[in-house]
Amino acid sequence: MKIYVAGHNGLVGSAVLRKLKSKGYNDIVTMDHNELDLTNQEQVNAFFAKERPECVFLAAAKVGGILANSTYPADFIYKNLMIGINVVHAAYKYGAKKLLNLGSSCIYPRLAPQPMKEEVLLSGYLEPTNEAYAIAKIAIIKLCRYYNEQYGTNFISLMPTNQYGPNDNFNMETAHLLPMLVRRFHLAKLLSNRDFDGIRQDLAKYTFGYALPDNCNNEDLEKVLNSIGAYKDHVIVWGDGSVYRELMHSDDLADACVYIMEKCNADNVGELVNITSGEDIQLCDLYEIIKQVVDFSGSIEYDHAKPNGMPRKLMDATKIRTLGWQPKISLRDGIKMFYESYINE
Repeated sequence: MKIYVAGHNGLVGSAVLRKLKSKGYNDIVTMDHNELDLTNQEQVNAFFAKERPECVFLAAAKVGGILANSTYPADFIYKNLMIGINVVHAAYKYGAKKLLNLGSSCIYPRLAPQPMKEEVLLSGYLEPTNEAYAIAKIAIIKLCRYYNEQYGTNFISLMPTNQYGPNDNFNMETAHLLPMLVRRFHLAKLLSNRDFDGIRQDLAKYTFGYALPDNCNNEDLEKVLNSIGAYKDHVIVWGDGSVYRELMHSDDLADACVYIMEKCNADNVGELVNITSGEDIQLCDLYEIIKQVVDFSGSIEYDHAKPNGMPRKLMDATKIRTLGWQPKISLRDGIKMFYESYINE
């Protein structure tokens, strides 16, 4: 079976690619963004006409945390709509036998009953800080459903909980929750140890997202780190730590994706299925785990002027368990793996 993984360089796509290869799939097509612009319908159609993939993993997306979503809402809704519309339509037009559309837990209403079941989609208002992204993702879920109903396609929408893992985004302006926190605590640890060489190595290795002074000295570096909440004796985090989040290692998500590809079809999955453990953690407790894993000795301070985001985003795991799948990596073990891959990259 010829498989196309859209977004293979990203967090989720790279995990899916690793999982497919580990299971012996070798007829896999990937394209970098400079080779194929998924927002360009003409390019996408030409690619599908040439390659004719039988199975498509739609893991390509413009993603980011609260800050990025709030700052660039037009980019988030436009690019994610165009990517989804182009890939789904081309998969239908050129005869793909199966498509797995990767979405996000942010599609659910801000105040949805917890845990969030698949059927609460569109039952209430969305979280304002990521509304643009969520609307785009909801539109593609519906697109897949309507293609199945009208054309008899086999397009399945998977809604993963918050992801982290290898190839994550560590840009301090656009990163998701966990990579941003892990890097903030790590930089604070380096600062507390006065390890400015280590700080410079980190800034050279990973995109930072904020401008650095020309020929910056140690004092300049410390000011830059302070500006993103990393101090020698404490770390500043957004909100009050009262909200809850669920987190899943991307290797678990990839395992679920390939499992559903091999064993499930749209007629037994329905409109969408949550990929979740069904367990979450309060952010104040998550911060303590990260602090311990990173081995930072300072304190944690809360910036109450910053938003918390949705109060809770726990997804219901009933359907995915009924389909026969459950995750294998615990949160603490996953964060340890994640931090080791970050410092050893």
